[in-house]
Amino acid sequence: MKTQHKIAIIGAAGFLVAGFIYSHFYLHKKSREELIEIARELAYTWKKELELDFAETSKLEDLIIEYTLKKNEILNATALSEDEIIFKLKDIQKAEHKKLQKIMTEKQFQKYLDLNKKISRKS
Repeated sequence: MKTQHKIAIIGAAGFLVAGFIYSHFYLHKKSREELIEIARELAYTWKKELELDFAETSKLEDLIIEYTLKKNEILNATALSEDEIIFKLKDIQKAEHKKLQKIMTEKQFQKYLDLNKKISRKS
């Protein structure tokens, strides 16, 4: 094979890889923006329900993003059994609740748990 052909093949492969990388970054940026928007909406909803102040709402928004990413990582893990997924999700929920208790009053946290139970029963 001539050197020109090799260069053309390498160039085409590089172009395809660059396109893949660009689309990968674009899709992740778009899903990251969607996650931030959804977290903001959820935090605002909880703000109204739990009468949170601005600092609490901001921290809650960050926690929603953090734990959504962690939960999605577990749900997308193909090597885990259903029982392992449930176990890991429960562990994550415990850690999430510990952090929520640090930013909410006991009354707010209890109301949060009660509302979450009601939401879970409906779905």
